Amino acid sequence: MLNIVLFGAPGCGKGTQAARLKEKYGIDHVSTGNVIREEIARGTKLGKEMESYITTGRLAPDQVVIDMIADYIAAHKHAKGNIFDGFPRTTHQAEEFDRMLSEQGLKVDVMIYMDVPEEELVKRILLRGKESGRADDASEEVIRDRIKVYHEQTAIVADFYAKQGKFADINGLGTMDEVFDRICQVIDSIRK
Repeated sequence: MLNIVLFGAPGCGKGTQAARLKEKYGIDHVSTGNVIREEIARGTKLGKEMESYITTGRLAPDQVVIDMIADYIAAHKHAKGNIFDGFPRTTHQAEEFDRMLSEQGLKVDVMIYMDVPEEELVKRILLRGKESGRADDASEEVIRDRIKVYHEQTAIVADFYAKQGKFADINGLGTMDEVFDRICQVIDSIRK
């Protein structure tokens, strides 16, 4: 099973690229953000708990996200592979993720970091907000706060995987096809 962590700041294009990777490689796309938004839309207990975090740009509590991913892994342990988008977001989540996968005889194969400058991220997210209507994408202040939280709390997860020799940094600027080709080169190199 191929397990890829697609990593980068909000607005770098993880969701867009993950959908394309899913189609090319026949592996599942696991977006914690989408799972949480679906829970909010359905009005579940988890959704209500998470809504205040999402609308203010804060990270969801580690244990809630870890539990969601643990449930997913247990239910999909025979899949061809997974693209994890939005997880892990903290070193604690990464440690727990490695433990969960190891218990199933699995591992993270690579973390692919999509590097995009902050001003481009803000521009992309504001544009996405106009199209999607997502409240967390409509306010430049909330967007900049999300990026700040990412740099303070999430970017350090890259070090966790770099120390394991599982980190690849790609340029996230350019056309969707150019970025996709860069990601595929990394994936193809680890599949050999």
